[in-house]
Amino acid sequence: MVQSEMSYQSPENPLMKPEQDRLGYASFAKYLAKSISKMDFPKGFVLAVNGSWSSGKSTLLNFIVYYLKSLPEEEQPIIVPFNPWLFSGQDDITRSFFDQLQNVLSDLTYVPKGLKERITEFAKAFAEIPLPYAQTGKAVATLFDEKLKETADLKEELEERLQQQPRRIVVTIDDIDRLPADDIQELFRIFTAIPDFSDVVYLLVFDKQTVLNTLGQAKGMTGEEYLEKIIQVPFELPPIDQTSLGKLLFEKLGEIFVDTPQELVDINYWGNIYYGGIDYFINTLRDVVHLIDRLTVSYPVVKGEVNPIDFIAVESLQLFCPNIYEIIRKNSEYFTEDSISLQKMEGMYNSWIALLADEYKQPVQNILIELFPRIKNISVKNYNAPNIKSQDQLHICCSENFPKYFRLATLEYQLTDTEINATLALAGNPNTFGENLIQLSLKKRIDGTTQLRAFLEKLQNHVQDINSEDVPTIIQAFFDVSDHLLLTQDKLSSLFDLGIEVLINRITSELLDRVEKLDKFELLKVAFYQSNALTLIQQQLVTLKQNKSLGEKELEELEEIFAKR
Repeated sequence: MVQSEMSYQSPENPLMKPEQDRLGYASFAKYLAKSISKMDFPKGFVLAVNGSWSSGKSTLLNFIVYYLKSLPEEEQPIIVPFNPWLFSGQDDITRSFFDQLQNVLSDLTYVPKGLKERITEFAKAFAEIPLPYAQTGKAVATLFDEKLKETADLKEELEERLQQQPRRIVVTIDDIDRLPADDIQELFRIFTAIPDFSDVVYLLVFDKQTVLNTLGQAKGMTGEEYLEKIIQVPFELPPIDQTSLGKLLFEKLGEIFVDTPQELVDINYWGNIYYGGIDYFINTLRDVVHLIDRLTVSYPVVKGEVNPIDFIAVESLQLFCPNIYEIIRKNSEYFTEDSISLQKMEGMYNSWIALLADEYKQPVQNILIELFPRIKNISVKNYNAPNIKSQDQLHICCSENFPKYFRLATLEYQLTDTEINATLALAGNPNTFGENLIQLSLKKRIDGTTQLRAFLEKLQNHVQDINSEDVPTIIQAFFDVSDHLLLTQDKLSSLFDLGIEVLINRITSELLDRVEKLDKFELLKVAFYQSNALTLIQQQLVTLKQNKSLGEKELEELEEIFAKR
């Protein structure tokens, strides 16, 4: 699909022409450009537009320049664009600034004689004045004073020649907030040293808070005080309102999904998905751009095979809530199949949502309820309701469609901390926890191992972090399902390969060490009577004898129970 001329209004791709404006910046830019061209001031002047990252500051600056260049020829200023970020860390910013000024003036035919040469001489002398200004030692101080006198003389001559040229000079400076503190101070030194050049206007755009945080204390004053001494007139670029962001997003989505059949777009369903969930995550221009960029890449791979609304929702989760996205991707059976009862699924679902920050919970739940009827049925406690979405709408909740939504996802089943914490959140119920262990044992990784093995290996390093009240239920769950888990474990690769049998026994032993002696005996007695995990029981008897963590009488009673089993 060919990108339209009005494709982006973004930090990474700022617009150039006001007719492309979608956020109402053109009017402000037009009137500020007019003020810059007509205002009277005796000497140099510094203007600043403060705006947060992702607010479209570069687009605004481009619009101002556009309007300045659109003025009648006799009113047009000389525009000197300068981006210090391009020179940060590798070149001298002061020299680069004066080089840019000289380059622009070199293209003009009416520049007073000797002006360009004087700019070069002044830049060289000015750049050699040390930063910071504080110096120690008599010899250094003498040299410093001489350099200041030389610079002052050159400055006076340069000012005389600038007064001879007929047009105002407007220096536009972008990306200041990307600079480290030293480079910001060096750049601002230019403004403090030459603010009184006649008919020179500096127009700065930056995120004020970022610059203040970077500067901290500058020359014995706060960053706020430092900026106030430099900038005569600041403007605040207001945040973009939600309606404008939504309008821009809808326009861009229309370009990506331009060939989508109308029957796949249920407008009420889209309204529930967008206003119930996605709208919460679209807070800045950057959010719009990142989502559109992602869909631009990912949708062509699945075009015609997925429901567009579902796909937008899933990609939004991947971008703004990746942990939930990964949980969905790796647990299709919980979202699409009836093999797991809704009662069992409810515990897992609640554990996933509990891991989200409070402000994320409701919008994520709203999206999941719309995407997956099983989640909706849990929310209304309708445990016997069927999956009601039809296959011909290509919805993600249908098992045959589910994999298509994740074609560009990484193939490796990396077990995330979120998934581990979600599993541990089920530890209060041994049946739910055990059921989840079984599900992990059925998931094969690319290397041939199971997700269960990955989980157990991580768990054994954090046994001491498990809540004390959850220890008995985890032990019970291991005794309940360990033999079932052994039936599904991956084939050992060699004599030295440690399988899940060893891991389960090690973790169970470490958990038992956290239980008081009397409670331990009662816990094991119940487990030995009720459990079918004879392998684990036998291993634990061997470990208990070796550790002598129970008395002989208790051990004999446990052995008798095992013998009867």
